[in-house]
Amino acid sequence: MRAFQDLFNQLDQVTGTKAKVQALVDHFQGVEPGEAAWTLTLLLGKRRRRLITGRRLRDILRDRGGLPDWLIDDCYGQVGDSAETISLLWPAVQERVEATDPGLPSTEGEMPLRWWMDTLLPAISTRSEDGQANAVIWLWHRTPRDQHFIVNKLLTGGFRVGVSTGLISRAIAKAFDLEESLVVQRLMGGFEPSAERFDQLTAPATPDEHRSSGTPYPFYLASPLEPERLKKTSVKDWQLEWKWDGIRGQLIHRGSGVYLWSRGEELVNESFPELVDLAQALPSGSVLDGELICWQQNAATPLGFDQLQRRLGRKTVGATLKRDCPMQFIAYDLLEHQGVDIRQQGLRQRQQQLAALLGNIKHPESWRLQQSPSWSINTWEELETQRNMARQHNSEGLMLKHAESPYLSGRKRGNWWKHKLEPMTLDAVLLYAQAGSGRRANLFTDYTFGLWTNAEEPQLVTFAKAYSGLNDAEILELDRWIRRNTLQRFGPARSLKTELVFEIGFEGIHPSKRHKSGISVRFPRILRWRRDKPADEADSLQTAMGLIQNR
Repeated sequence: MRAFQDLFNQLDQVTGTKAKVQALVDHFQGVEPGEAAWTLTLLLGKRRRRLITGRRLRDILRDRGGLPDWLIDDCYGQVGDSAETISLLWPAVQERVEATDPGLPSTEGEMPLRWWMDTLLPAISTRSEDGQANAVIWLWHRTPRDQHFIVNKLLTGGFRVGVSTGLISRAIAKAFDLEESLVVQRLMGGFEPSAERFDQLTAPATPDEHRSSGTPYPFYLASPLEPERLKKTSVKDWQLEWKWDGIRGQLIHRGSGVYLWSRGEELVNESFPELVDLAQALPSGSVLDGELICWQQNAATPLGFDQLQRRLGRKTVGATLKRDCPMQFIAYDLLEHQGVDIRQQGLRQRQQQLAALLGNIKHPESWRLQQSPSWSINTWEELETQRNMARQHNSEGLMLKHAESPYLSGRKRGNWWKHKLEPMTLDAVLLYAQAGSGRRANLFTDYTFGLWTNAEEPQLVTFAKAYSGLNDAEILELDRWIRRNTLQRFGPARSLKTELVFEIGFEGIHPSKRHKSGISVRFPRILRWRRDKPADEADSLQTAMGLIQNR
């Protein structure tokens, strides 16, 4: 644990990328593989099972330490993190809280991180209520003060530190003399903390390691369009595609296995069994990059993202859902062909091979696997005309890809651009506010907005939450206004005087039976503070319904 604590302190204290990379290199080279595996798991910040909730730890501190609720709640409201709140308050009560031996393995001596994660902390989480409280108090007494914060974070499963996945991959590559792209590729599909898995991650490259693996390639991501940079290039070098509103995925057939991965590195075979069945018809050694979309057979345009949401996370998919939300995989690219990685070939060449591959599919439901159309334009003046046609195709906008571009990893600017439609907008009234988290835990930064009903006596109904769009000065100004104009408190939330109007932008709007307003919007954010508009001139649900009808 001491080695991990030292690494955490270093990463927290330095800001330069080179210094952080070197700290990671030194750590990974200096600890044994089982320890390094747990370090990597925690730094990656992948979701894992929570051993004890932050609320539970705060309750133990309150009950055993004799602290009032208001004090813990106020401290938590300022800090915004249970682990930090407890580590700051514990010294004030430590002397008066008695520890009893819970019969757990001793923490005497310097125990490695993997022992804490594999042995001690899970043993605490499985105890009954009183036994768990005794164990936590015992642990707090025996944990050095400088490790309290980390131990509590490890218990609550919310560990985060300021290093990106890319920076971690770079450090591992440097530490073990590997190509960074290979490390990124090997981390795709998840990482289970074990010495064996870490040894596999850091082993020398082998030419055949992908052929029997279900591991996806790192996704190549487009950047927001920079028009001036684009227009310095020849229009003939570019091709256009629709930017579909679905879930990015890779469809893989290797050996006897078929794997459907989302961009979030989740294996989603169970949610989309029709696509998995169809992929059996692909030649072994095929990897396709594309979009998962609800799309009826022979329909001109896809269904909305709200329909796709009904399929997400399903372990079983019944006949009714398959009928109402039929799936297609719209292929953008071919990454592996006949077991050969072809990502370094030009886009045009890869797509020609993709077309030939899909043209030879023999399957009764081959309509579920289609190539996304692409085309070219003759002048840059045509670009906006093309983009404005996107809504007719139920698309979010355009993708622009250099015809000779390789398939890279991550967001590398220059070869792939996304040119999205201007967002839909509604003017809405601020109804509720809640404090944020992290560095903004003492500010109200989470907002709920409402629209007017169409009744004879209009009422405001909530329709969206938004967390982004204001600058720091506006956040501070709004925070002061919220504190002066609170009507009621509901736990951490406050209801407010209905006076302020904000323009809310969003990518999509759909009917919804789950929301009181009858609508749901996708990716809402604040575009501007409408200081010029009184609340009674904000938009109504009727206006919102009009957007649904015209989209």
